[in-house]
Amino acid sequence: MAAAQNDCRLYLVTPPRIDLARFPDDLARTLDAGDCACLQLRLKDAPPGELRRAIDALRPVAQSRGVAFLLNDDAALAKETGCDGAHLGQEDGDHAAARALLGEMTLGITCHDSRHLAMRAGEMGADYVAFGAFFPTTTKDAQHQAETDLLEWWSSIFEIPCVAIGGITAANCAPLVTAGADFLAVVGAVWNHPDGAPEGLRAMNAAIAAAPGPAR
Repeated sequence: MAAAQNDCRLYLVTPPRIDLARFPDDLARTLDAGDCACLQLRLKDAPPGELRRAIDALRPVAQSRGVAFLLNDDAALAKETGCDGAHLGQEDGDHAAARALLGEMTLGITCHDSRHLAMRAGEMGADYVAFGAFFPTTTKDAQHQAETDLLEWWSSIFEIPCVAIGGITAANCAPLVTAGADFLAVVGAVWNHPDGAPEGLRAMNAAIAAAPGPAR
């Protein structure tokens, strides 16, 4: 069977810490450099006031460029502040209640390396499921190791999109695309790129485009 052209896209996550005096401009330049499906604001342990200021500063930058703006951890705050949706981990509250609250907004759910959690998320109405970590990562303490056969299984059976996350770079992402990932979630591959974040985004776009799609 031949490998098909892939439809995978980039899913960008903010750095763990940002300087609101300069990051909105950095974000604008980065998003202007190429294709990006969505931006997840992920500021763990940020005080509520700081988180709201970050949302107000960054949401218009993303949305004005057609990039969906998702908030990590907090569905209620995502709805209140005009985000496009929320991404929830397994310990981030009541997923069914979040689904009801968000309505037509996007709900993504972390499913680690678990087929059971992914099927449960799908039954609950998640708009996408996220699997990982696929590679070592310094962004978070990854306690789960996912393999490409999980992406192959999910994409061959379910129509709900899947996101691959965890240590993904332009150099190692091709097998994830070929296995059926609909989105690649990255942090360091873009924000820590030696030639700057815009070049990091371009490099990820180029690597995704060059990867063969799932076999048909």
